[in-house]
Amino acid sequence: MMNEIYTQISSSEVNSLGAIYKLFISLLLGAVIGFERRQKGQVAGMRTFALISMGATLAMLVSIYIPQEYMGLKNGDPGRIAAQVISGIGFLGAGAIIQMKGSVRGLTTAAGIWMTACIGLAVGSGMYVIATAACFLIIAILKFFEFLEKLLLNGREQNVIRLKVGRIVTDSKVYRDCLKKFNVHLSYEYLRYDYTENFTTFNFVVRTNDHTDFVHLFQEIHSLGDVMSLTLTNEVNN
Repeated sequence: MMNEIYTQISSSEVNSLGAIYKLFISLLLGAVIGFERRQKGQVAGMRTFALISMGATLAMLVSIYIPQEYMGLKNGDPGRIAAQVISGIGFLGAGAIIQMKGSVRGLTTAAGIWMTACIGLAVGSGMYVIATAACFLIIAILKFFEFLEKLLLNGREQNVIRLKVGRIVTDSKVYRDCLKKFNVHLSYEYLRYDYTENFTTFNFVVRTNDHTDFVHLFQEIHSLGDVMSLTLTNEVNN
């Protein structure tokens, strides 16, 4: 009995038991990746990634099944339907990317969606070991590389402090000194003058860490006078 089950799930030909087994494996692998993305606050989570992985597996199974049953493996092209998954998954990837005034978010999730679809295709073609290894490599990349980036950047994250001052500011040194006082590293500085309304807009691209005291930092900047607005964001206001 067990030998018969093993034969069916390991067969290169599509059968009911083997197809269900492959769908289950792809569900688990997709859910593992989706769980990590959900931990990072992404909208695409376990359900989305599990469905993507299973859908790609099903496409691969259908792609193999049609030549197997109707044209013969020698005459058909088992990769034709599966190939469309690679191009078609780009629509879901694009939906995961949010673009706002120069700030792009969701690229990692989009790449994860594309890779999860490839894992589903691999499971559908019976490449269990490779698909599982790819899944854990993705988790390693998402976890370890994030830790490595924080380590190399000393735990700092890039943000934009947007300051609007109700006058034409000719020297931003007082604001730079204020940032330096709170150990905020200034990477770039963009400014815009509006001579009609008589105000200056600053975009300070900075690197901050978890211990940065933004409340007192903003209070000190506000005490410099003529501050119309002061916000912390991740996008540059053009």
